[in-house]
Amino acid sequence: MHLTKRFGAVAAVAVMAAAVLWGGILYTAEPESDNAPLQWFDRKETIYFWYSDDSMTNFINSAAVAFGEEEDVHVIPRLVSESEYLEAINEATLAEDHAPDAYIVSHDSLEKAYLSGLASQIQDVAGICNQEHFPAAGLSAVSYQGMKVAYPLFFETSALLYNKNYLAEWAAQSALKELLGNGDVEGTPPEDSDGIAVDEGELAAKTEEYLANAVPATMNDILNIAYTFDLPMGVEGILKWDVSDIFYNYWITGNYIVVGGDAGDSPADIDIDNPEAMQCLEVYKALNQYFYIESDTVTYDSVVQDFIDGKVVFTIATTDVVKRLEDARAEGRLGFEYGITRMPWVSEELKSRSMSVTNVVAINGYSRHKELANRFAAYLTEECADYLYGRTGKISANLRTDQDDTLLQVFKAEYADSVPLPKMMETSNFWMQLEGLFSKVWNGADVTALIQELAAQIAMQTEGLPQ
Repeated sequence: MHLTKRFGAVAAVAVMAAAVLWGGILYTAEPESDNAPLQWFDRKETIYFWYSDDSMTNFINSAAVAFGEEEDVHVIPRLVSESEYLEAINEATLAEDHAPDAYIVSHDSLEKAYLSGLASQIQDVAGICNQEHFPAAGLSAVSYQGMKVAYPLFFETSALLYNKNYLAEWAAQSALKELLGNGDVEGTPPEDSDGIAVDEGELAAKTEEYLANAVPATMNDILNIAYTFDLPMGVEGILKWDVSDIFYNYWITGNYIVVGGDAGDSPADIDIDNPEAMQCLEVYKALNQYFYIESDTVTYDSVVQDFIDGKVVFTIATTDVVKRLEDARAEGRLGFEYGITRMPWVSEELKSRSMSVTNVVAINGYSRHKELANRFAAYLTEECADYLYGRTGKISANLRTDQDDTLLQVFKAEYADSVPLPKMMETSNFWMQLEGLFSKVWNGADVTALIQELAAQIAMQTEGLPQ
């Protein structure tokens, strides 16, 4: 039986069997000494696997049992606190206290992990860390100084969420206005608008024409909808997003602000103070005139709830939104159809580019079982990838998964072209600094001065010299 099929077949009983056989060690417990009560483990090669997100427990436990049966080995997962995660791995490694042979970590921690010996160059015997299996962003995320030092597992990025019902209504309004010579026809039936007859067939065809181009490709398209849409009762605005969080703002400047190059590991490859970045920020600054949002009160949860409540036409969301919307539909709280599309360009000339974070499987450089740890990491990211979203709500970085899910494929397309968070320890505070810059720009501060100030600060951090 193929490994992926075997994974699904044993999943239902694997966790129960493991709990009985291992006495809870599958989760967090450990024996009081190396000699008791699990002496029988010595008969098989054993690796420890650490992770910090409880939503991954079912997925990892099932994978551990399935892989163990296939390979005749033991994989012991351990859920640990996310706080001081690498430090805990380091302490366990030094104490030889069931330290992880492999573990899940955010890709931006890979430089720190590699330089401390807690991550090593992968062996990739299965030959999966290539463009046939993962997009450029995923491969960049696991690259450090020309080496692959982890396997991509799942990612987070942003995309544009829209209300299909409202766009259909906007298309109908726009078609009618065009046929009537852009008159004011709010609330007027098509067949009798100030005595002007409208051909229903022509109106339907024109509505379809507008609807075919309703999903915005640029911010100007969204502004056009804002100018021309007579909002239905209860709709508070066209576009609302969490302007306080850099993750939902970064797309504005992502194509033009460079920190560390593609892999985010090169101090020599930094470009912040450039005309395109300034132009993008000027557009962002102007958006506050059209979509006034209180940056000190808005949150991601609040804007998603506003979208569910039908109060906005568009918002910017991350990969978790698909499950949240489907849960709301199942509970009767979502009464419309929605869609997800790539982030719009800033303008016809200025491209957008989202930020991404990839959670990866790294191999402990001090492990005595690197070969087995590499095989399990490859198994998680390749053989088990089809089950990741269904069990965790997280989207696999693997290109071969979720191919029939059009909504998830939008996020995967956005991820493929995204900018991975840099790994450089010298710029670990860059995103907080950039978030502060966006906040000031949104509230009307001078773009040029802020960009120059940020560029000089990052130059000091990476080179020790003013830019």
